[in-house]
Amino acid sequence: MSAPLLTLTDTHLTFGATPLLTGADLIVRENERIGLVGRNGSGKSSFLKIAAGIIEADGGERFVHPGSTLRYLPQEPDLTGYDSVIAYIRDGLAPGDDAYRADYLAEHLGLDAEADPATLSGGEARRAALARTLAPQPDILLLDEPTNHLDLPAIEWLESELNSHRGALVLISHDRRFLENLTRQTLWIDRGKTRRLDRGFAHFEAWRDEVFEAEEMERHKLERQIAREEDWMRYGVTARRKRNVRRVGELQAMKSDLKNWRGPQGAASLSVSEADRSGKSVIEADRISKSYDGRPIFSDLSIKIARGDRIALVGPNGAGKTTMIKVLTGQIEPDAGTVKLGTNLEIASLDQRRAALKPDWTVVEAIAPGGGERIEVAGTVKHVQAYMKDFLFSPEQARTPVHALSGGERARLMLARALALPSNLLVLDEPTNDLDLETLDLLEELISDYNGTALLVSHDRDFIDRTATATIAWEEDGVWRVYAGGYSDMVAQRGEGVKARKAAEKAEKTAGKSKGEKPKNKSAGKLSFKDKHALETLPGEIEKIEATLAKLETELADSTLFTKNPERFNAATKEHARLTDDKAAKEERWLELEMLREEIEGS
Repeated sequence: MSAPLLTLTDTHLTFGATPLLTGADLIVRENERIGLVGRNGSGKSSFLKIAAGIIEADGGERFVHPGSTLRYLPQEPDLTGYDSVIAYIRDGLAPGDDAYRADYLAEHLGLDAEADPATLSGGEARRAALARTLAPQPDILLLDEPTNHLDLPAIEWLESELNSHRGALVLISHDRRFLENLTRQTLWIDRGKTRRLDRGFAHFEAWRDEVFEAEEMERHKLERQIAREEDWMRYGVTARRKRNVRRVGELQAMKSDLKNWRGPQGAASLSVSEADRSGKSVIEADRISKSYDGRPIFSDLSIKIARGDRIALVGPNGAGKTTMIKVLTGQIEPDAGTVKLGTNLEIASLDQRRAALKPDWTVVEAIAPGGGERIEVAGTVKHVQAYMKDFLFSPEQARTPVHALSGGERARLMLARALALPSNLLVLDEPTNDLDLETLDLLEELISDYNGTALLVSHDRDFIDRTATATIAWEEDGVWRVYAGGYSDMVAQRGEGVKARKAAEKAEKTAGKSKGEKPKNKSAGKLSFKDKHALETLPGEIEKIEATLAKLETELADSTLFTKNPERFNAATKEHARLTDDKAAKEERWLELEMLREEIEGS
């Protein structure tokens, strides 16, 4: 067995008065591929930062083998002080490293090498940090959620890149398939301590359940032993005083052990409020098309979605998945074709951008917007704090503002809001973001048991495989095809996974240059405040226009209006034409901003 490259021994860390790590250990040897797993809040990211030397533990020892190189991928990288993305990536190289690696990684991660880092979106900054971390090909890679903000083609490319990496790897990820494909050892942080399994993540969950079962048996054994000793204390024959004192002491020690016993952290309890059943036909799209700025988003797409179907949409960032969801659910009109919605539809949505959460809301205000102490969920009236507990929020967090919550907590809060709404059609846009594996399991079970219909947008292959009955997959140039089953079924049918859009984009840029066109300014790495505001408010404005149009159409449907009041008839006709044009313009503007957002942040 080779000598360790990195060792953490008896690591302790406390935040405030709460112990986070209470004796955690890590040993990393050459070529090991370790998955670092644990519940949200268990201390995984902090432990990885200690391993990287970013923060110092309260106690314990850290050892890095002399001469070993180490690189760490943070969740929130800092690119300040660099003139370009490529300068930031190259600055991570050590003397003697291959400088070409920086350009290679920037290209494969879809980055504009010459862009100003100050203009990058959060997703682009994460990809730049990933390129900087991978470029030196270090002896030890410490990666904290490397798939965040990556689409399916990029995730599969990254898997291939890491599989060919010759050094050691310690990886935190909530992507189950990613962990299964890359890890050969698993380190589990549980209640402040670490347990090691010398097998990959594919074997972890069965092992974890065995550990919990053994602990529960030990607890029951201790309870029975305490009961026997207490019975002896009450009714046993008096023995030598010395022996009695010893047994009394042992009994007190056992009671103390039982009192201090920490069981595993509770799991979220998910339930969904279901509305009355929808009609058998939920959505029927007939040869629908939508394009933006001459670029087809989808063309000539037909699909029939029946009650009980779970339809997954998969494709690269910027392909238009969110736009397709909005067309299929009737929020915007297609350019061609028809969308027919079924009867008695009640829709509940989870937005991947968590846009429905206002930063200043408290947890209670987010869960019960109308106020009050009780909420009805799945036909049962619950106290708001009891419903909070179902999603692992403590009573002390009731008045915590949304902006102070972690990514995982915001994800659970959005789920709590969406699942409390009566629905028979769930629209979930990247629902797996920031959820731990246990909560993911519960969400998958909930979707499988849901009596209604679900539309899912996700980059999580395992989640799609476990939930989807059919998959709509992006092919190219606005072509989407429907495949039976989940992601793996789709790959088996078409012979490959989702392709990246970069080849098509490069061809468009080349064609534009050959015609003397100026390339589009890629420095628009972030939506302006005005654009963000428009993206959030335009749907409401369109809805108001539609309501006014409906009233005008009702008024104009009166065949006697022109005879009785020709002036009103003419005014209503002109107003209807003006509002129709205004609605079309606002829809086009919303689509433009939505496509820009997808390009920047990923759909």
